[in-house]
Amino acid sequence: MVEKRSSPMRLLLLAAPLILFGALAAVFYVQLVSGKDTSELPSALIGKPVPVFNLDPLADLNADGVAVPGLKSEDLLGKISLVNIFASWCAPCRAEHPVLMKLAENKELNLVGINYKDQGENARRFLGTLGNPYSRVGVDRKGRTAIEWGFYGIPETLLVDPDGIVRHKIVGPISAKKFEALKLKVRELMDDKQS
Repeated sequence: MVEKRSSPMRLLLLAAPLILFGALAAVFYVQLVSGKDTSELPSALIGKPVPVFNLDPLADLNADGVAVPGLKSEDLLGKISLVNIFASWCAPCRAEHPVLMKLAENKELNLVGINYKDQGENARRFLGTLGNPYSRVGVDRKGRTAIEWGFYGIPETLLVDPDGIVRHKIVGPISAKKFEALKLKVRELMDDKQS
């Protein structure tokens, strides 16, 4: 009986999947413990003026008996603005909605919405059921404006300074942790505005 010996190359080939798995696990672990927020994706718009746009209002949307106006780029000047891209069919939009309602309580903040590729009736029902945190709602029927904003996925929220410069972007729903970080960024902008 002849005993076969394993060659180093054969052992390496057998160990390759294990080595690869270990390397990937290490990368994921480092990302997990780094504390880096993966929802804060880079944006070409950070530090640049908002794109020029003009969106029609969401038809028949009223607040206290007054029609909620549409949204255009000029509406983001003179005040710190949060631009939230949302849709009624978006489950994460529902999850973040209570946070937006809380943000709307800050009257120094201009919270506006871009309704993305949605049916008007569904969007009105969504805001009627959950509450309307927005001072203005523009309808982006074809998604063109969202693309110009560097849209990754829904929901997204962008912080715009009083000069119309994009300062921060959040991809995905605003969680409690993101809410606290966002409040700090808003406060920094307010302090800059006052000095």
